[in-house]
Amino acid sequence: MTTELKAEEVQRSFSEPGPTLFIGRLRQFWEIFSKNKAAVVGGAIILFYILIALFAPLLAAHDPFEIQLDKKLQQPSFEHWMGTDDKGRDILARILYGSRLSMGIGFAAVSFGAFFGIIMGLTAGYYGGWVDTMISRILDVMLAFPGILLALAIISALGPSLVNVMIAVGIFSVPLFARVVRGSTLETKKLEYIDAIRSLGANDGTIIFKHILPNILSPIIIQGTLRLATAILSAAGLSFLGLGAQPPSPEWGTMLSSGRDFLFSAPYIALFPGLAISVLVLGFNLFGDGLRDALDPRLKS
Repeated sequence: MTTELKAEEVQRSFSEPGPTLFIGRLRQFWEIFSKNKAAVVGGAIILFYILIALFAPLLAAHDPFEIQLDKKLQQPSFEHWMGTDDKGRDILARILYGSRLSMGIGFAAVSFGAFFGIIMGLTAGYYGGWVDTMISRILDVMLAFPGILLALAIISALGPSLVNVMIAVGIFSVPLFARVVRGSTLETKKLEYIDAIRSLGANDGTIIFKHILPNILSPIIIQGTLRLATAILSAAGLSFLGLGAQPPSPEWGTMLSSGRDFLFSAPYIALFPGLAISVLVLGFNLFGDGLRDALDPRLKS
């Protein structure tokens, strides 16, 4: 029997994985999660936004980029449910298409931050010593700057664009993931089955990615869900300042920026994109809080 097979048997003796156990844990998770009505509402909000992002071409009755100056600044009506902007473009269509951009930026930025944060956190927590010290000091320097200021500095160096916004928001998400992963790794590597697997000759890569990482996914998922709300809000703020998506892109922050000149004459231009951002961020926050309660073993009584 190979070392890999022995290591897997040792882990099974401690963690007892299997379809039955997985289904049982999934059922236990749903029982706890479903009791949190706010979290269920948050999940419904996120699902709603995902659906409108996927089916935006079918739901939008107008072209979000079509300029019709003869219909500019029209109030909400049956033809244009959310009115039109200063160039005659349908606001509802732009919000529907903008959901793709705003959610895409959020998921891309968080994925970027999670990837590098997980690698740094696993490395620091597992090896410890000078490796941990060096990585921790790098993270401390990154955390010394407020996230939005760090993003502004990065975009100032790279230039305003949608891709650079993703990179900037992703970079200031790295230390948050790294801290969470490092703490969980320090705790998990002390477990008995890790020592048993190591004594059987498993290499560091196998231990880290096959036996430690799967057991610390819960805090990573929670952090990622909560971080999505911040990433979407930060990206919208940067676009509002003119550092992210550029006109005529239907990104919500850009739409807010163009609507600020009409707050008194046509407030709906800024109102509806603002509501879209607020409701989505609220949904992720409610859903993330529910995940935290359901996945935190200390709350499973």
